[in-house]
Amino acid sequence: MDLVTALATAAGAVGAVALAPVALGAIGFTSAGIAAGSYAAGMMSTAAIANGGGVAAGGVVAVLQSAGMAGLSTAATAAVASVGGAVGAVLAEST
Repeated sequence: MDLVTALATAAGAVGAVALAPVALGAIGFTSAGIAAGSYAAGMMSTAAIANGGGVAAGGVVAVLQSAGMAGLSTAATAAVASVGGAVGAVLAEST
């Protein structure tokens, strides 16, 4: 791995972790709960209808809301960093 690829990998990992809370907030998963009228509210509505009126614990909506309110867990941070790093490496190698 050359220096450019290594730097792009690191930048991708750090950038993804830094931007994940911003992205969650932008779609409606906020620290105060799901924002009314947001994409997240639509997801919650769909999940509730599919589950007979409730949102399943451990489901996508519940996990994203938890991350929106409390931040990313260690495992989620590692996963986001891994994906961001991989994207950075691919972009560096494609140039």
